[in-house]
Amino acid sequence: MAKLRVALLFGGRSSEHSISCATAAGVLGAIDRSRYEVISVGITKAGQFVPAVDDASKWALRKGELATVEFAGELIEFALDGSRELTSISASGKRTSLGAVDVVFAVLHGPFGEDGTIQGFLELGGYPYVGNGVFASAAAMDKEFTKSLLQAANVPVTPHLVVTKAQWLNDPESTLARVRQLGKGPFFVKPARAGSSVGVSKVSDFKDFAAAAMLALENDTKFVVENQVIGRELECAVLSSFDSAPVRVSVAGEIVVHGREFYDFEAKYQDEASVDLIIPAELTASELAQMQHIAARAFDAIGGYGLARVDFFKTEHGFLVNEINTMPGFTPLSMYPKLWQASGLGYSELINQLVDLALVRN
Repeated sequence: MAKLRVALLFGGRSSEHSISCATAAGVLGAIDRSRYEVISVGITKAGQFVPAVDDASKWALRKGELATVEFAGELIEFALDGSRELTSISASGKRTSLGAVDVVFAVLHGPFGEDGTIQGFLELGGYPYVGNGVFASAAAMDKEFTKSLLQAANVPVTPHLVVTKAQWLNDPESTLARVRQLGKGPFFVKPARAGSSVGVSKVSDFKDFAAAAMLALENDTKFVVENQVIGRELECAVLSSFDSAPVRVSVAGEIVVHGREFYDFEAKYQDEASVDLIIPAELTASELAQMQHIAARAFDAIGGYGLARVDFFKTEHGFLVNEINTMPGFTPLSMYPKLWQASGLGYSELINQLVDLALVRN
């Protein structure tokens, strides 16, 4: 039987470029080569589609070293005529067909990849692709609209407010007055459309708020302010089912941070000793069932398809959804595949099911 041809697309223009490379390394190392022929395509920080080395070790995340997709003279072109054909274009302009692909596995994080843009591009070209569609991707990337959709579906979310760049620059005092209404703090200031804790600050003193706001605005044109939630940080992985069956939700995992203010970029990707990932999390059967039910409702509320990780706080008053990540980290050490492994679904089989879901949808 002929192998399915999978284009693995990674890198991208966002601040999470190197995290996407690490996710690609995880997929390259685990995908079943007896079933798939993989064509690795990187996107440079400038947005060029280029051939990428099919070598997990090149793209893996290392302490103090972040992989980057570079342009070396050759480009990859995706046909937009429905043929699903990829073409290599040499530095001299020579065009060589790489043939048609069966499915695209875009492991892009952040803007210009996880936010509906690449999904729309692939739909224009008629490419089956892994994961969430245009709307769900765009909605979940924007913390303002994620929370609005969840609130409309009666899914409990963290208290918050949204501040635009114009509001902050033109009338910072009104913004600070709104922030004070959230509570006494500390507060978290987050770019509305960024991930991996890029541009996020914890503000314990209002004199530091302006610096936090400007850092967030370096990454977006609006930011979200949340009062610190006292509670446990928990996560569930969600996976679509076949034949219109209800979505599947994994066991829960817990994040415990040591010696840091919060679960920031360094803690996630450079300082493993500061974080314990506890799988499965210690919950009663009733608590786990409630958390899984809320995760499924949140996924459905954004129109999710394929996969997502739903992040929670468990407080003394119950569960609050913090965020939904529609393309979570996918390295062997990442929470998403580890949660499924603990739920009885191995890494390679998880990839198989995601590819099959992409083909079923299209």
